[in-house]
Amino acid sequence: MAKVENGQITESTTEARAGETSGHVRWVLLISTFSVAAIFAGMLAYYLG
Repeated sequence: MAKVENGQITESTTEARAGETSGHVRWVLLISTFSVAAIFAGMLAYYLG
């Protein structure tokens, strides 16, 4: 629970994060980033070739 100290609200690190990043989130980010990079590389190869 957030505490008020010296007129400021303080929270623990876990409370401030307000959630968790499981392995699934990282995999989706990783796969989507490489997919976009592959699409752009394919478009570049198409237009240059």
